[in-house]
Amino acid sequence: QVQLVESGGGLVQAGDSLRLSCAASGRTLSTYAMGWFRQTPGKEREFVAAISWAGGRTYYTDSVHGRFTISRDDVKNAAYLQMNSVKPDDTGIYYCAAARTVGPTQTPTRRHEYAYWGQGTQVTVSS
Repeated sequence: QVQLVESGGGLVQAGDSLRLSCAASGRTLSTYAMGWFRQTPGKEREFVAAISWAGGRTYYTDSVHGRFTISRDDVKNAAYLQMNSVKPDDTGIYYCAAARTVGPTQTPTRRHEYAYWGQGTQVTVSS
């Protein structure tokens, strides 16, 4: 099975930058789409960004488009989320996820499309 571990979260001010990392083990993720989701208290876990396993295709939720960048490094078996110009509304627990049963250029956005999840890393943005 795949194990995912997020890191890089912390307390930052609005406008700052943050880079989250997702380290994978157990299997190579070279044929898995990778995604980032976030969750705040009282709300459902929501999609943030995804990257396909071939072709480098990415997709973002509207609220982060232009500010966040998802990337992957198949040599390191890792995924990343570069967060720039963060806002207080970006606060939440960020989860890394991996999806196996998708095409090489697909960027899944729904939770049920992802089979593997990390434990999350807290991101808090102060105003």
